[in-house]
Amino acid sequence: MKPLRVALADDEPLARTRLARLLREAGCEVQAELADGPAVLAWLREPKEVDALFLDIQMPGATGLEVAAELADCRHCPPVVFVTAYSEHAVRAFEAAATDYIMKPVSAERLVKTLGRLREGGAHRGAEVPAVSPQRFPVKAGEGHVFLELKRTSHFEVEEEVVWAWVPVQGVAARHRTAWTTLAEVESAFPAAGLLRIQRHLLLRPEAVLGLRSLEGGRASVRVAEGVDLEVSRSSTPKIKELLGL
Repeated sequence: MKPLRVALADDEPLARTRLARLLREAGCEVQAELADGPAVLAWLREPKEVDALFLDIQMPGATGLEVAAELADCRHCPPVVFVTAYSEHAVRAFEAAATDYIMKPVSAERLVKTLGRLREGGAHRGAEVPAVSPQRFPVKAGEGHVFLELKRTSHFEVEEEVVWAWVPVQGVAARHRTAWTTLAEVESAFPAAGLLRIQRHLLLRPEAVLGLRSLEGGRASVRVAEGVDLEVSRSSTPKIKELLGL
């Protein structure tokens, strides 16, 4: 059987080296090992004879999802397989027509299944989407992760490319670090949740609002926990008032 020609991208050197080794052991020809999104796009500027592109999602410069979006209209670009430690990107990955979505750490057995799909020329039919509730999401906890419920979250805040989830407990709010880097990713993860962008850096769950106070200039302030008041932009104030029945 003719070896599959593949390229891969991961900003973590150890993960990149390990995946390349597993691919070679599975009989693939690894044509490129790239360190970030821009390197992938630069490498693909000229047509390449490659059968698949294995992309990490969280990479500097351009995420794997952003790279895939850039390649969407590219006729000579190869099928994409996402390789990531974060399950919450699965829906967006398959919306981007990914061939498969593999969770880290990658096992040789799981990789064989993906290579079989690639050889068959199949899309993501039958791909193993991680079983994570659409109303839960992981946050960092020590060396691992815990899952939080969206219905207990008051709002999301992005700060220096890190999205924090705020969860009030007995009236006191605490923030938790998520794997997302933009609020757009949060909105894509919960498209039917009715989340409202009240500032460029704030995404509110309207059901969490405890009170509202009008401010000058057509703006407003909402309270989501004891001592936690969020200012609503002028453009978003009419919408939040409508949602709250005011």
